[in-house]
Amino acid sequence: MKKIYSLVLLLTVTVGFAQQKFSKDSVLIFRKELNAEYADKDKSPLQAKDLKHFKGLEFFAVDEKFFVNAKFVRTEKEKPFEMPTSTDRKPMYVKYGEISFTLNGKEYKMNVYRSLDLAKIEKYKNDLFLPFTDLTSGNETYGGGRYIDLKIPAGKTIAVDFNKSYNPYCAYNHKYSCPVPPEENFLKTEIKAGIKKFHD
Repeated sequence: MKKIYSLVLLLTVTVGFAQQKFSKDSVLIFRKELNAEYADKDKSPLQAKDLKHFKGLEFFAVDEKFFVNAKFVRTEKEKPFEMPTSTDRKPMYVKYGEISFTLNGKEYKMNVYRSLDLAKIEKYKNDLFLPFTDLTSGNETYGGGRYIDLKIPAGKTIAVDFNKSYNPYCAYNHKYSCPVPPEENFLKTEIKAGIKKFHD
C-alpha cells in the first residue's frame, strides 16, 4: 500500500511540474505555416500592394534561451472585462492565470487571458492568449506588441516559446481591430525572438 501511495504521489508531482523541451523543428514549422497563410490571398491580412511583392516574413534567429517552462498559477473568480483594442471594438476576455519565469537571470511575471467568445467554440475552448510588449517594441518589432498562442496546461507549468511570437494583423493592415497588450505584460528586456516588424 505504501508503494502504491508513493507512486501516486510521484506521478502527481511529475504531472504537476512537467517540463517540456524546446524544439527548433516546431519553430520552423510554425514559421512555414505562417508564411504560407500570409502568401495565400484568401487568408492573408496583407494589403494587396504588399501581397503582390510578399516573399516571406522576417524573424529573429531561432534561440533556445527564449523558450521557458513558466510556473502557472490559475487565478480564480476573475471578472470578465473589455479588452482595449486598436479600434472602438471591446472584446470580452478574462484573466485566466499568471505565469512567472526566469530569463537572462531575471524574474518576470505576465498575465494570460482567455477570450470568452472563442471559449464557446469547441476548436478553441482550451486556447489562452498572451499579448506582450518588450524593449524591442517600436524598434525591431511592431510597436503594438506581439502575441503568443497557448493551451490551458494540465499542471502547474506552461511552456512559452517566444520564438513563436507573431504580430497582430494590425501590423500589416489598419482595417483590423487588434487587442492592445496590457501594461502588466510589458517585459523590461529585449525579446529578440519570434517575428520582427513588417515595415515602417
